[in-house]
Amino acid sequence: MIILENIALRRGQKLLFSDASATLQPGQKLALIGGNGCGKSSLFALLLDDLQADAGDIRGLKGLRISHMAQETETSDLTARDYVIAGDEALYQVLQDLATADAAGDYEQSATLHQRMEELDGYSAERRAEQLLLGLGFQREKMEAPMSSFSGGWRIRLNLARALMAPSDLMLLDEPTNHLDLDTTLWLQSWLQGYRGTLLMISHDRDFIDATCERTLEIARQALTAYRGGYSDYERQRAEQMAQQQAQYDKQQRRIADIEDFVRRFRAKATKARQAQSRLKELERMQKVAQAHVDSPFSFSFPQPGKVSDPLLTLSDASLGHGDRAVLTKVSVSLSPGDRIGLLGKNGAGKTTLLKSLTGELPLMGGERTEGAHLQIGYFDQQQLEVLDLDASAFLHIQRLSPKARDQEILDFLGGFDFRGDRAKEAIRPFSGGEKARLALAHVAWQAPNVLILDEPTNHLDLDMRHALEVALQDYAGAIVLVSHDRHLLRNSVEQLLLVNEGTVDDYAGDVETYEKWVLSSNPAEAAAPAAAPIAAPEDSGDRKARRLAAANQRAQLHPLKKSLRQLEQRIEKGQQSLRALQSKLADGDLYAENAGGELAELLTQEGQLKGELAELENEWLAQQEALDALEASGV
Repeated sequence: MIILENIALRRGQKLLFSDASATLQPGQKLALIGGNGCGKSSLFALLLDDLQADAGDIRGLKGLRISHMAQETETSDLTARDYVIAGDEALYQVLQDLATADAAGDYEQSATLHQRMEELDGYSAERRAEQLLLGLGFQREKMEAPMSSFSGGWRIRLNLARALMAPSDLMLLDEPTNHLDLDTTLWLQSWLQGYRGTLLMISHDRDFIDATCERTLEIARQALTAYRGGYSDYERQRAEQMAQQQAQYDKQQRRIADIEDFVRRFRAKATKARQAQSRLKELERMQKVAQAHVDSPFSFSFPQPGKVSDPLLTLSDASLGHGDRAVLTKVSVSLSPGDRIGLLGKNGAGKTTLLKSLTGELPLMGGERTEGAHLQIGYFDQQQLEVLDLDASAFLHIQRLSPKARDQEILDFLGGFDFRGDRAKEAIRPFSGGEKARLALAHVAWQAPNVLILDEPTNHLDLDMRHALEVALQDYAGAIVLVSHDRHLLRNSVEQLLLVNEGTVDDYAGDVETYEKWVLSSNPAEAAAPAAAPIAAPEDSGDRKARRLAAANQRAQLHPLKKSLRQLEQRIEKGQQSLRALQSKLADGDLYAENAGGELAELLTQEGQLKGELAELENEWLAQQEALDALEASGV
């Protein structure tokens, strides 16, 4: 049992902990959560004895084997396999001593060391290291490459494999899913579920926390508070606590009223209508959990696109790749306003290749890429963090995009990303990875794109910022193409899934849960297409071509209806806004004075007209949605 008792810690001028206490039971798996800069990494440093508390006591660490995932990406000449094996320090020392004894012909010492090897399960070390590397997405031929030859993201994976390799009673993992794709995230989830020691994990991936952790430890207001269950359980418990503080979540009530009004009018079709369904789900989430985010410092939106074309962007029979090597062939993808597409596929399948081909950054090897007349792409990937000007402020980054924008307009915009006051005008060099990721997102959002292409946008973002991003994407009217290992974000932000697999890009018939089940049941080294997705099943080229043509034909027939529905939804939304503004005026008590009858009558007439127009629009929407449902059900 590890006991933290009345811990106090100050870093510089910032008080991180004051009289903080917590207990970690043997074999318990805990998620450590809290906003960026709250002290999560400092708590790890206390447990590792790299920091000393200003007050309080930590008991129960003596004699424990502690495994820690290093965040630094060191350079080493060891091969990837040997670097991972070296995570077991005792075993690696025996291997070095054994090599020395064998070279010196010291057979007695060699025999002793071989016995020690057996005690440490050293003869299986190479196999165990390879399994870890395969699970984390490394190809066998890369295992002999020196650690120094890998990029920063892959070195982080090696650090993770090294931490998993080390025998431990307590494992400390800091954002282990950063730099992982969905497949490797699911593999790691399964591995941690079988871990028998005590796990304390910093993570901002709610689905990952829910699947691996039985307790959630929150750092807030310089204290540690334990909650039963994973992140979803934490949200419910915290929401119940905060429900008594009505003033703290009044800001969500207007949105709830809008959703309830929409659902009420479309209740008859709620089982079918996607828009009504999505709002019902949003309402459920909001009523249960949004209170957990009412004190979030983030509140932003993607500006609504200006002029748009339909389609916005098309790839037709395209071959995509690098140099003379095609990674994907016969790719046909069309993006229209309102499309919300998520990409699935194992590491190396070609997801990033597809994204860069959509942006135009990677020239096509064959086929056509057609841009709409008003195409404006917003592209976010991890490389954007590397090209930020470290000596410039967040304010200056945005001002360079729009030199004529008013200073206050820029500052208000940046405030939604929690760059406030002096922070907005400080050089970003000392900013954390999360702060730089927020700035990169702000940089994309400011340009008001009509196509958002997002490659792992949640890396380095805390849970509050992820929630804000999810809400912003739900309200965004342009097209979205999203790659993410965050299943919660995928589930709540996209409506269509594409599977990138074995050189093709096809519609995926299942959902995120279906894909998850397939990955967890597959050999990570020999992943094949999930059985639940018939589009990815083995087939000859003729079948594949016929299926692709059929899918294209269906999309062509569905497209006009979907476009009309989107236009109707926009008109309904504008009508609702006008009606709310009118009803706000009608709520003014002065209107009902004796001398105000003329104005009141006029406003009541306008209200009646607006309600009639809205009713007609809603009936038309329902009729067209019914036609769309029938066409989709027919499988045309």
